[in-house]
Amino acid sequence: MRLAAIAIFLVGCAAPSGQARDERPHILLICVDDLKPLAGSYGGTAKTPAMDRLAARGMSFDRAYCNQAVCSPSRNALLTGLRPSSVGIYDLGTNFRKATPDVVTLPQHFKRHGWRTEALGKIFHVGHGNHEDPASWSVPHWKANVVAYAKPAAGGTREEALFANQSAAGLPRGPAFESAEVPDTAYPDGALADEAIRRLHAAQARPGEAFFLALGFVKPHLPFCAPKKYWDLYDPAAFALPALRTAPQGAPGYAPTTWGELRQYGGIPDAGPLSDELARTLIHGYHAAVSYMDAQLGRVLDALEASGLASRTVVILWGDHGWHLGDHGQWCKHSNYEEAARIPFVVAGPGAAVGRRSAALVESVDLYPTLCGLAGLPVPPGLDGASFDAQLRDPDRPGKDAVLHVYPRGPRVGRALRTARHRLVEWKKPGAPAETAEFELYDYERDPAETRNLAVEQPERVAELRALLSRYADAKPQIKP
Repeated sequence: MRLAAIAIFLVGCAAPSGQARDERPHILLICVDDLKPLAGSYGGTAKTPAMDRLAARGMSFDRAYCNQAVCSPSRNALLTGLRPSSVGIYDLGTNFRKATPDVVTLPQHFKRHGWRTEALGKIFHVGHGNHEDPASWSVPHWKANVVAYAKPAAGGTREEALFANQSAAGLPRGPAFESAEVPDTAYPDGALADEAIRRLHAAQARPGEAFFLALGFVKPHLPFCAPKKYWDLYDPAAFALPALRTAPQGAPGYAPTTWGELRQYGGIPDAGPLSDELARTLIHGYHAAVSYMDAQLGRVLDALEASGLASRTVVILWGDHGWHLGDHGQWCKHSNYEEAARIPFVVAGPGAAVGRRSAALVESVDLYPTLCGLAGLPVPPGLDGASFDAQLRDPDRPGKDAVLHVYPRGPRVGRALRTARHRLVEWKKPGAPAETAEFELYDYERDPAETRNLAVEQPERVAELRALLSRYADAKPQIKP
């Protein structure tokens, strides 16, 4: 089996030869939940001085994509270097080691080669079962609450505010947003930043040891809770509502998300569209949550600079997937469309050009081999990703022809191929004959807003891209739980 070969290969590997311990790069991996490319450095409307500062000293990828637009499979892809279609897990609840018990994760690989690996916050998935992976970390994972409210329920506690009203599925029905006069540390990301600063101070006291520190910020994940000062950064009247609030013409009826995640929260209708007022409030809340998270990131970057370790630290900023903010009449993620699949991806530090942008296509699984190259480590065989270290040095270097992502919908799986110009989505029941597939085709040069499915009109293009999809995906051995 491919994974057994990987494990045997890694056990036998020695530390990189000819590289002194104090020359090895530190790794600071920053994972952000539900963060779309809304930072100022991406031309977005969020006020994000910390992310903008990081982009100014590194390489930003403008065509970066997750491998599935939902938390757990997306994080599994980043941390194992295997796409969801290879692992065979598309849901939140199944731990990746059920399907891949012997896989060596990205931090585990660094740990085996002498790095001290630590995790704070949401790295692997939390919720629907804790998927944090003890084998990946040198010390126990540090956990912060994923969801917290500053305001208590009437006569109760903050936790009771979350669970005061539950849905039929037993999921939270607390408010979808909160603006409170509280300090930053009232919410989990503030506490996480405090702990990260402590870890950086501790690393400074261990000059002979390289670290791999993973930080998992949870905002802007729902609910959109942030101190009031971050809401006050924005004029709510200035937020434009989406011009397009319908699914693409000709798209299969099952392709759009029904945004059930948002509907679990109080004050959100169980069916139908949102009012303009509520939609604008949610857009405002998302921006406030992004700015709040950005401020915590800024504190961590300040501590890294003050520690004297920044010059030898590779810093990665990665959003696990995008987020629909009312476009196509959709909210949340859970789709194969551009707003759900496209992510912010910034790499700064040794090996990366300074203040540059790349149009090369990259996907989450590409980080594993890229970091191996930057650290002088062997790349495990069998990974789905390809290193983009050449594009890190030279943003004008072309990258791969396409990237892959996927989303299941009922009995069908939607396999998507994104090229520089097109996206093809093949919807088919696993194991069903090829002729039963249904397709979506979008041309982003002529129709960047995805208003029309062109699959029926352009069968030759569908055939061309389907062949490319098969070349990228079908040649990989499938690993089943």
